[in-house]
Amino acid sequence: MTWLSIVYGYWILLSLYGFALMGMDKRRAQRRARRIPERRLFFVAAVGGAVGTWYGMKLWRHKTKHQSFTVGIPYLVAVHIIMLLLITGFWVRGAAA
Repeated sequence: MTWLSIVYGYWILLSLYGFALMGMDKRRAQRRARRIPERRLFFVAAVGGAVGTWYGMKLWRHKTKHQSFTVGIPYLVAVHIIMLLLITGFWVRGAAA
């Protein structure tokens, strides 16, 4: 297993976790149950789960009226994609050298 596959695996797992958290929070909101704190949703998105969080936000139409989510989550997605491209580029360039 290479470091690059570990990085991608980490990113995928956190995205799935962020996606699941958005679905759980939406369900809890509908049932008027105890909610998942917004800080936790943003934390998971910030440490690698932004793509899944964003997809969950769109699929379940959850947190779409909160400007912090509608601006912040897509921003984090862009940052993560740029980071992954840079990591992949450095890895490929380092392997070729």
